[in-house]
Order: sequence, then C-alpha cells, then structure tokens
Amino acid sequence: MINIVFFGTPSIALKSLEYLYNSNDINVLAVVTQPDKPAGRGQKLSMSPIKVFAVENGIPVFQPKSIRKSPEIQEELKKLSPDFFVTFAFGQILSQEVLDIPKYETINLHASLLPKYRGANPIQRAIINGDKVTGICTMITELGLDCGDICLKEVIDIPDTMNCEQLFQEISEKSPRLIEETLKGLVDNSIVPQKQEEECVCMANKLTKEETKIDWSKSAEEIHNLVRGIYKFPSAYFEYNGKIIKVLETKVVEGSGKIGEFVKFSKEGILVGCGKDCILLVKVKPEGKGEMFARDWANGLKR
Repeated sequence: MINIVFFGTPSIALKSLEYLYNSNDINVLAVVTQPDKPAGRGQKLSMSPIKVFAVENGIPVFQPKSIRKSPEIQEELKKLSPDFFVTFAFGQILSQEVLDIPKYETINLHASLLPKYRGANPIQRAIINGDKVTGICTMITELGLDCGDICLKEVIDIPDTMNCEQLFQEISEKSPRLIEETLKGLVDNSIVPQKQEEECVCMANKLTKEETKIDWSKSAEEIHNLVRGIYKFPSAYFEYNGKIIKVLETKVVEGSGKIGEFVKFSKEGILVGCGKDCILLVKVKPEGKGEMFARDWANGLKR
C-alpha cells in the first residue's frame, strides 16, 4: 500500500482524488486544500470540491492560507509518514521544507506536455495558440516553476471545435490513471524520471484583461481560438452600444468583410469581418442577460 497526502482544490482534480481513494493500492492519509472562500450572492463560505469529498469520506483535511508558513501543519503531515505528496491544481507554492516531508517525492500532475506551457494557464494557452495536441504529465516537484523531472506523459488531441471546458473535462478524466501509474512506477523503479529539455521551455502566463477583448483585425481563426480557449473562463468579449457582449461559440467562415463590422445576419448567427476571413458569432451572452443564440440577440437590435 502506497500512502499519500493529496493536495488539490478545484473540480479538475476531483476525479483523481476519487480514483486514488478507491484504489486498492493507494491509501489517502489526508487532503490539503485552499481555505473556504465566500461565494454566491450571500457570500457564504464555500468548501472546495476536494474538501467536500474529503469530508464526506472522513479524510482528514488541512487548509493553510500558506503551507510554507504553517509549521504546525507541516508537523502534522510529518506525523502521517506519507510515501508521497500528490499535487494537482493546489494553488500554492511548496517550500523545500514541505517537499522534504514524504519518504519518496512530491508528484505533480501538470496539464501540458512539459517543458511546453509551464505556468498558470497551460490549458487555455494551448487552445488560444491553435495547438492540435496537448497532454498531461506527472513530474517530480522542485522549487522552480514546473521544472522538475518528467515521469509519465499522455498526449491529448485538440479538435478545432473543442473549448477549454471540454479540455478541462478530458484532462480530469485521464489524469487519475497516470498519477497511480506514476506512484507505482516510482516505488518499484519501473519509471526513471527524465530531465526536461530547457531549450524547449514555453511559458503559459496568466491571461490579462486586455487579451480577452476581441481584436477584429486578427484573423478569424485566431479569434475563434481565443473564444474556445477562454470559454466561460472568463470569455472573450466585444463592446456594442456601451455594453459588453461575451462570445461563447463561433465558426470560421471564408470570405471578406469590413473589419469589425456586422457583414450579415442569418439564422446561423452574425457574420463579422476580420483581418482574414470572417467569423460567425453563434452564441453570445449580452451584459445583464443569459447566454443565447447570436441570431436572437441580433433580432433585438435596432438596426
């Protein structure tokens, strides 16, 4: 039996915790997750999906504001004598004191094929950049940013219609088995971690507000990739009559039109001219309203 402590917070890591908890070869000693945060209109404290599962299954939970600055929690984790720490979208940087606690290593699941897309937004960046493939990998956690040795990788295709929410889901479903295989392989020495090729490093920096606004002078394909890449996280947008219109679904259409102008209204949506080709707005979310088909939004416009 391999004893682990699982570090994670959002829903993308939930299937991995569930899988490892139900594994006959893994024993989840405890969970470390972010502190409860206010959510909703009432701003009531809300537990992370990882904490909800842990509480429901009687797994001890630790919620440090900063694990690096919580020596008392570090001492509690030492008492558990874990073989591994497993991190997946935890949301905090670990110190060397924390990394030194487990018997073997701290293993991190990263949502890209490292060394490509080190950093905070690997899923979104892969789609925004128009990549046809991405993947997941397990790595040995070191103090630097996603720079540790690679244990296992798995390639994931990115169809032209896939958005980031769908890619999140596929990564969530494929990660559990890769983590378990990594833990077993490191214990029985069937896995030899490999150094990353530093000359191939590519960063996935956090998205800026400026990046989410649609620049119609770009090609329709680039805009389509932006819409897919930040679908509801936080959504690409443009302004119309002083209102923010979020764009949720698009299609690239060959042809030309005046940049940034509505070229055609149809039952399929609204065709907009771009720097190259045109883009069809299929679904939008106007400011103050729910998501709708672009054609229905267009029918309400005074034109």
